[in-house]
Amino acid sequence: MSNKLDIVDCQGAVIGDYSLPVNCLELEKGTQAVHDVVVAFLAGERAGTACTKTRSEVRGGGAKPFRQKGTGRARSGSIRNPIWTGGGTIFGPKPRSFSKKINKKVRKLALKRAFSEKIAAKEVAVVDKLELQDHKTKNAVAILNNLKVDRNALIAVADYSENAVRATDNLSNVILRKADSVNVYQLLRFDKIIFTKDALDAFIQRLV
Repeated sequence: MSNKLDIVDCQGAVIGDYSLPVNCLELEKGTQAVHDVVVAFLAGERAGTACTKTRSEVRGGGAKPFRQKGTGRARSGSIRNPIWTGGGTIFGPKPRSFSKKINKKVRKLALKRAFSEKIAAKEVAVVDKLELQDHKTKNAVAILNNLKVDRNALIAVADYSENAVRATDNLSNVILRKADSVNVYQLLRFDKIIFTKDALDAFIQRLV
């Protein structure tokens, strides 16, 4: 696997190369770390707001529905008993957090492994600068076409610009993220990762 990437301009012409530090690449280990981090990320995305009522929380049911003995029926003390229609729920969900704790070293290893796999698959592109004259979506599409990106893509930038944000906002298969917030799940989800040179510099600092 080569540790050099071509740097292109917005027209797709190669204008230089980018040498990746050897210590930011890892293909020998980290598959389990990637799995754990992705599971933790998706768990953290869950709202955890599902809520059901127990028999003590359901409205009504204060009076005993019928006398204890003599009716031939099983005894009951409340119409909100869980086995009755309209009763409470047994062991139902309550609001809670699904977040999982992942150690910092494991997160770093997973990010390094996921990035290395993208490099090995030649699915990472480096753009010198993301220059948009205005906020029109067609200009963003033109740049992606010049880079021969026709699939879902993640564009990583060092900092947001209003034109870039608005130009890519309507593209359903493209998201714009700052390099310091790109995570393992996003690296795996998108077919193509596009870094600006400054963004890649900032991203590499997270790996070394």
